[in-house]
Amino acid sequence: MSGFVATPSTAGVPGSGDTIRNDGWFPDLSMSLARETIRLDGTVTDQRLRDAARNAMSSINIQLAAYKAKFIALDANEFSDTSSDTIDDEKRVVMLYRRAVFSTIKADLIEKYPDYDSTDSGLRRAEDLRLSVDEQRRNANWAVRDILGKPRTVVELI
Repeated sequence: MSGFVATPSTAGVPGSGDTIRNDGWFPDLSMSLARETIRLDGTVTDQRLRDAARNAMSSINIQLAAYKAKFIALDANEFSDTSSDTIDDEKRVVMLYRRAVFSTIKADLIEKYPDYDSTDSGLRRAEDLRLSVDEQRRNANWAVRDILGKPRTVVELI
């Protein structure tokens, strides 16, 4: 008997449902880019990813609501207009926004779909997952703070 377990592939051409439209001001999200960046295989269905992504986008948008209002008042037509800083020809704020959303997605998926059992090794796996969720939430928080220009505290850096 073999110990091989097949994992569904995510290979293929993204369909028209690949893009999750945002509110018109914050950037849209590519599910295929999220899947690749977060390193998700086919065990997370497109619908699960879409649900997690929509919730993550909503959460980050709420956290950045005052930022949005400030820049709309200054005639910024979209999120990327809030900064001229670029890295590799991409706006820094867009990269940070995507990091915040992707980290939130990953934390959410880890919490909702833990892959462990109740044996001792499973309990250790659960502890590892909790640490991973905390790290992802921290990464999202740091990305939002970077967008807002708020320094990280010494406690957060430890």
